[in-house]
Amino acid sequence: QVQLVESGGGLVQAGGSLRLSCAASGLPFSTYAMGWFRQAPGKERDFVAGISWDGRNTYYANSVKGRFTISRDNAKNTVYLQMNMLKPEDTAVYYCAANRIVFSRIPGNYDFWGQGTQITVSA
Repeated sequence: QVQLVESGGGLVQAGGSLRLSCAASGLPFSTYAMGWFRQAPGKERDFVAGISWDGRNTYYANSVKGRFTISRDNAKNTVYLQMNMLKPEDTAVYYCAANRIVFSRIPGNYDFWGQGTQITVSA
């Protein structure tokens, strides 16, 4: 059974940092592109960051570019999202997702999803 489990969420003050982790099991992790998405109350699920299967290519939403960094450790079947200079508008549930084919900014193109972890940034 495929499982993606996010961890590292919580409350943080504006300007602070958090690192999210997503541990994958039940799939050939190193062959999948990975992405992070987020969903705020009343809004659609939006792309945040993506990374190719080998970690050589990364992609970011304009809203997080320069503040967030996605990385992966294929030996540990884990993808990370380092979030710096957090803003209140970053508040959302963050989801890890796996795409067996290629990176995409479209949520519907991903094959597997984690349960999400809440990030709350106070002003």
